[in-house]
Amino acid sequence: MLARWPFPDHGSDADKEVRGHVLVIGGSVETPGAVILAAVAALRAGAGKLSVAVPAAVAPGLAIAIPEARVIGLPLSSSGSFYARGADRLAALAGAVNAVVLGPGMLEATASLAFVRSLIPLFQRSTVVLDAFAMGVVQQGPLEQPVVLTPHAGEMAKLTGLTKQAVCDDPLNAAVVAAQLWNACVVLKGACTFIAQADGTAWRHEASTPGLATSGSGDALAGLIGGLAARGLAPAVASAWGVALHARAGALLSRRHGPLGFLARELSAEFPQLIHAAGRRHRTTSGARGT
Repeated sequence: MLARWPFPDHGSDADKEVRGHVLVIGGSVETPGAVILAAVAALRAGAGKLSVAVPAAVAPGLAIAIPEARVIGLPLSSSGSFYARGADRLAALAGAVNAVVLGPGMLEATASLAFVRSLIPLFQRSTVVLDAFAMGVVQQGPLEQPVVLTPHAGEMAKLTGLTKQAVCDDPLNAAVVAAQLWNACVVLKGACTFIAQADGTAWRHEASTPGLATSGSGDALAGLIGGLAARGLAPAVASAWGVALHARAGALLSRRHGPLGFLARELSAEFPQLIHAAGRRHRTTSGARGT
């Protein structure tokens, strides 16, 4: 199936604008690293430009940690929430950004959902990937534009009102129903991951890589999907490739370090070689079919 969905060939002379611009928004004073994991993954996916919007208090540190990024500081309330008016500071990027990854490292503060809901419509021409607490915006009613959501079983249970056991008992149905309800592409993560679209189409990906169940792994996946979308892949295609590449990176690290104990920050370094190898296999297969 993936072989039918090739990566965009931007050409050897393509500049960074052609390969797409990703905006990663999230973080908190306590969890700025989640944004780093997502942002680096987006670049490792081959995106050409990166902007990051984080709490102003951690912006200088992130600018040093990710020298490739433009870093924008946003104000936080005393409770750690993003102000809804903070979306205005990002409005100028709306026409220039191809993909938005929204939510990594964002604290579970209900007031931040007003920020998320006011932000999403600004990026109607972008693929928007909702991760972590930002996914809670769907509980306030359907969104007017398609998005990608990346919940694990526990998050899916909280978003839908089901028990976690109910989600685990029938993950395919949970993903399909949620995708239709939310007008979204849903990536229900687990050892067996289900990807469902609003039209009822769904795919299953199974990989025995227990080491991927580690802190920060989901942030890397969200960034990877965002980076692939910025390059021009449709949301469902970027999600499917992201899930497969994320699992393959985990398998490589498992062979190198053992099944447990590798770090989420190590995943992104594996993405470029995996993408290159996948693209080479596709070109070879396409050439063989043409002869």
